[in-house]
Amino acid sequence: MDFIEARKLGNYLSKGYAEQIFRLLMTYQDISATEAASRLNLHVQTAQEFLETMTSYEILSKEEVSESKRPYFRYKLAKRKISLEIDLDKVLEVKVNTDDSKFVIREKKNSGAKFTLARNRKHFSSVSIWKGDGRGGKERKINLTESQGLFLFNLPFPDALPLSVDEILTRSEVDITHKPEILDIVKELIELSVIEKII
Repeated sequence: MDFIEARKLGNYLSKGYAEQIFRLLMTYQDISATEAASRLNLHVQTAQEFLETMTSYEILSKEEVSESKRPYFRYKLAKRKISLEIDLDKVLEVKVNTDDSKFVIREKKNSGAKFTLARNRKHFSSVSIWKGDGRGGKERKINLTESQGLFLFNLPFPDALPLSVDEILTRSEVDITHKPEILDIVKELIELSVIEKII
């Protein structure tokens, strides 16, 4: 299940009538959308949509029946435990081995960014960027991890020779295991015109 599917299922489970419908499903052997709607004073389409959604997640099963009229579906519980499970390793691919050897970076000239020193004065604790002019301007403040703060503390100045991410990591004495979060802040600050990327 990915975040989109989890959000959809979570949205239905948070409906005010969800508990009542499941209580009916626990009480009755099976139930139709019309029966559920009339029992709970819901619009039949609302009940139908909920039951069909739960069926699509295999929480319910349905069977088509006909009783001297057009066919319709009856629903019953297929599971008595509902869980939202997201495998982050599958859903969120963190590219640790991003090819960053083909470009070098340095602080961008006149970026207007303000780097705030941590109390030990050995790394930055945050970076603030002012966007917009005059009263309409807004400050964007990004709090940094210690590894990010050490990395940016060793970022070459605008008039210095640019370095690769790996070179700055070595200079900063930041462990290579922190590279994903370093690449994340580098990408963000490039987009915010705080870091200059040179290919």
